[in-house]
Order: sequence, then structure tokens, then C-alpha cells
Amino acid sequence: MKIGLIDVDSHNFPNIPLMKISAWHKAQGDSVEWYDPMIASVTYAKRDFYYDKVYMSKIFSFIPDYEHCVISKELQRGGSGYCIETVNGKEIFHPERDSQLPPEIEHIYPDYSIYPELTKETAYGFMSRGCPRGCGFCHVEAKEGKRSYKVADLSEFWRGQRNIVLLDPNPIACPEWRDILQQLIDSGSWVDFTQGVDIRLMTEEKALMIKGIKTKNIHFAWDRYEDRDSIIPKLRMFKEVTGYDFRKLTVYVLCNFDTTIEQDLERIYTLRDLGYNPFVMLYNKEDIPKNHKLRQLQRWVNNRIVFNSCKRFEDFDCRK
Repeated sequence: MKIGLIDVDSHNFPNIPLMKISAWHKAQGDSVEWYDPMIASVTYAKRDFYYDKVYMSKIFSFIPDYEHCVISKELQRGGSGYCIETVNGKEIFHPERDSQLPPEIEHIYPDYSIYPELTKETAYGFMSRGCPRGCGFCHVEAKEGKRSYKVADLSEFWRGQRNIVLLDPNPIACPEWRDILQQLIDSGSWVDFTQGVDIRLMTEEKALMIKGIKTKNIHFAWDRYEDRDSIIPKLRMFKEVTGYDFRKLTVYVLCNFDTTIEQDLERIYTLRDLGYNPFVMLYNKEDIPKNHKLRQLQRWVNNRIVFNSCKRFEDFDCRK
């Protein structure tokens, strides 16, 4: 068979389902390549199909769909970008649009070769799915459920690479968190917790295990202002247990969702006082005007040189 792949998002980050689909088809002896609309059109004009099957994967619902006509004997779409939509600020999951990978594809070692621009020393994947939080700005609950559960061992997508990019939404909420963290410790690789770690669930035991993992920076999140009383003591405890300084400690701060600018600044100043680096994330950023105060806030905080030299947002002049 001739298989075509389309990464609809094309956001310079590997699409894991497409990597697994490619690996499975190649194992069956099929030919796999990125879909070429020109080749497909030319062959179809000669009353022939160049592709036997095309897979389209889309992660983000706000990304426009593929702009070219897809010509193939068979077409399959999949990904949260097709089965989840935002209605009145709530993520709605449409199961009839969801195309789950069959087990034999879901648990195959990914084909990293389809992204030649990636370093050969980095592995990408999930060890757990789901999250118990159910935050309104996140689609994890809608698609993966309001609980965290283990889905794979590290060996399913890692074979000794020096770096591991872990995509789990909430790994320390998983009942098997000890197993997950221990596998990461035993790997000896540098681990990037891309989705952050839930500081509200932190314990001294978890902090000590995370300290045993090689990581250049650990990410937490302070999304809800009302979590102040539970988050601040946990941040203090984690810093004391690990001994990390601000260079390894980052906290995502969600703005433009359900907080005021005053509450945003309170979180930012508090994190700096605690010895953490805040990092502003804007909800629905594409709808915020370019010169809006929130965009200026993001520029001030996320540029660490500026943030460390200009102590108060009120003194920040984005024109300089």
C-alpha cells in the first residue's frame, strides 16, 4: 500500500500518532511518505490513485484545517483537533469524531525518521493519560477522562536516547506515579516534563524522587488564583526538599481566563519572592489586541533579563 501522512498543525513538534502509524505500516511492508497534493492531483487526472490511504492528524481545534484537497482511496482523520470544540468556554468532546489508534499501533515504537529535523538523541511519548482536575481551559478531561492512569512503560518510546520529552498531562496524579518516576530515574536521561507537574499533589516523597531525575528545569502551574493557600506551602516545601534555585524552577501563570490583572500581578510577585520564575500563558491569546495590557505583561515577565531588571510592572515601558 501507498500511505500518505498529513500533520495538519505543522507546529514544529512531532505528531506521535502519525509516528506510530508510520511505524506500523512500514512493518507491514507498506510505503509511507508525507502527503503530496501535487502528485495526488496529477495521478488522479490520469484516472489513478497515488495513495491507497491518507491519515490526517490534528491536535489543536483552533488551527485551520488542511487547505488542499485530499485525493486518496481512503481517508482517516484523527486527533483532538477534530473531536473537541470549545463552546461558551467549555471543551465539548464528540466521541463519534474520535479515531482511536488500535492497540497494535498505539503500543508500537514510534517512527522518528519521518521527522528528520528532530535530534536523534530525543524520545517523545506518554506514560500516563488523563487528569483529575477538569480545568475549563484544558481539553484533557474531555478526551482522556477526569482521572490519571498509566498507559505505557518508558521502553515503549525510549531506547536509550539522551533526552526524554514526557507529554503526560499529570503524571504524579497517576496511581502508578512511583513506577513512572522510578523508570525516569533509572533511564539516566534528561527529562522534560512538558505539561508541568501538579504542585498541589506534591509530597516530600514525590519531591525526593523528582530530585533523582535529571532535569534542567521543572515546571509547575498556578492557574487558579483561589489555589493560593494550597500552592504556596507546596512550593516552599519542594524548594526546601530539592535544594533547587530559581534557575531550575518555573511556574506557568494562566492569565485572561478568570482572573483580574491585579490577581495576575499578585501571583507573579509572590512567585518571584518564593524564588520561582513565573511564565505567563495567555488564554485565547489570538483574541487579545497586540497592544493590550496583558500582552505587555507577558512580554515583561517572560523576558527574564527585563523581568529581573525591572521589578514592577508599573515601571515597565514596552517601547524601550
